[in-house]
Amino acid sequence: MKLYVATKNQHKLKEIKEILSDVDVHSVYEVVDDSIDVEETGNTFLANASLKAKTLSAMLDEYVIADDSGITVDALDGAPGVYSARFAGPDATDEQNNEKLMTVMKPLPEEQCGASYVCVIALSRGGIVERTFSGLCEGFIAKEYKGAGGFGYDSMFLLPDGRHMAELTDKEKNSISHRNMALQELKEYLKTK
Repeated sequence: MKLYVATKNQHKLKEIKEILSDVDVHSVYEVVDDSIDVEETGNTFLANASLKAKTLSAMLDEYVIADDSGITVDALDGAPGVYSARFAGPDATDEQNNEKLMTVMKPLPEEQCGASYVCVIALSRGGIVERTFSGLCEGFIAKEYKGAGGFGYDSMFLLPDGRHMAELTDKEKNSISHRNMALQELKEYLKTK
């Protein structure tokens, strides 16, 4: 089966290919004009994933998955949430987003630093969402950066075992990540196709 992913993010594409190693995974932008950007106008991960999947799957006759994922912080009522990639502004880098979150969280006591990585994946074909899948990875916002792996908020995301997400190998991260959980659900579903 061929599966197209609605992403230009090479880190995310690599992660998805590794997790779905028995599926023929490609970026949708191999066949769709890469100047097409679907604006994430939804206020939930589900709404954004569905919007991207519906829009891009209408442009080709194959299955397309789109995910929306990010970090939610308990003390910030779930923020940055759907704004995780642009928390520090529309064109913010990972470093700028991390710095802003660190500045906000630094004064808070550790017990108020609970956080989760959230992922919602929408599977669509012909402009219609067929099914959605979700995953959650719980942890904390650390008061320091650690690790050289991963991307996004990984260097400040503290796991219950005391390691930062960025300290894990790709294989370790892929076994526990929010995206892995959603993709495992998707993988089981695809077996029925």
